[in-house]
Amino acid sequence: MKRRYNIAVTGLNAIDSPGPGIAVIRALREAASFDVKVIGLAYESLEPGIYMHDLIHRTYHIPYPSAGVAHLFERLSYIHSVENLDMIIPNFDAELFPFIKMASRLAEAGIRTFLPTLEQFEERQKTRLPEFARKYSIDVPHSKALYSASELPDITSEFSYPMVVKGKYYDAYIAHNPEQTYAYFTKISAKWGLPVIIQQYVQGTEYNVTGLGDGKGRAISIVPMRKQYITDKGKAWGGISIDDEELFSMTRRFISATRWRGGFELELMKDSSGKFQLMEINPRMPAWIYLSVGAGQNIPEALVRLAMGEEVQPYEHFEVGKMFIRYSWDMIVDVGEYHQISTTGEL
Repeated sequence: MKRRYNIAVTGLNAIDSPGPGIAVIRALREAASFDVKVIGLAYESLEPGIYMHDLIHRTYHIPYPSAGVAHLFERLSYIHSVENLDMIIPNFDAELFPFIKMASRLAEAGIRTFLPTLEQFEERQKTRLPEFARKYSIDVPHSKALYSASELPDITSEFSYPMVVKGKYYDAYIAHNPEQTYAYFTKISAKWGLPVIIQQYVQGTEYNVTGLGDGKGRAISIVPMRKQYITDKGKAWGGISIDDEELFSMTRRFISATRWRGGFELELMKDSSGKFQLMEINPRMPAWIYLSVGAGQNIPEALVRLAMGEEVQPYEHFEVGKMFIRYSWDMIVDVGEYHQISTTGEL
């Protein structure tokens, strides 16, 4: 009989800018090496994944990372006392820091994680991308972190329009003039805080790579894709798995040099000269991670096996030409369920 794990997953906001949670859960439920009972962890009562009872056994509210590590650990300890968790898979950039800080305490309680180290997490921050690129010999567009709107008038000496205005966690907008730059700076800083990153815009074709590092410098999985359809928020709504040796080589070099531990996503742009430029590194699995299953590499399954201490061999099989096409549909739920999760924090 296969081992059965109780695994908690965050990122249930399957909206127009979706979290990775539902895709991760679908991959886990198709794992060949174990069975799974999925526990959802949600921040808001309208996260669609809460009501997907065919995928998630039970969902609990958890506090926002801004509430502090102590409050989050207390809530997780309660959930663990009820559900006997084997593992937690966090899927948002903003929540990774507290989960990394708690990793040893969670392990003492019997809850596994498989996350980047704090050094790896900090090193690839958007604010430190130029330094990261120099260290590991990777091409990146010129970028600069701004800590005050008073710095904006001086950026035209370093950047030309259009330029990209990015939040330290999420959101990115293309600015074509100083007025737009200021407006986006204000909007992003109000939502995500400072610094705000200015990055030189690169015209080209967007590519993404997801994968899994074992923490010892070995690549367990690498799945590159080319974006086929992009929303107005810059999110991939369709993509196709591709075979590009330059992307494989770059990703292996990244994993080997950093000894990356856990899932990740590289966001790249292929410019007019045919050169790949690294736009950012996300330290967790992306919302399109289910494409890895379609391409023959179930990354969430392999991540769980690594967390459980198993020896996992790198995937050898990879299917080119597999596409994902995202879609939306209306779920009909009873308002009583919404009231229950809103008032009791459990459903």
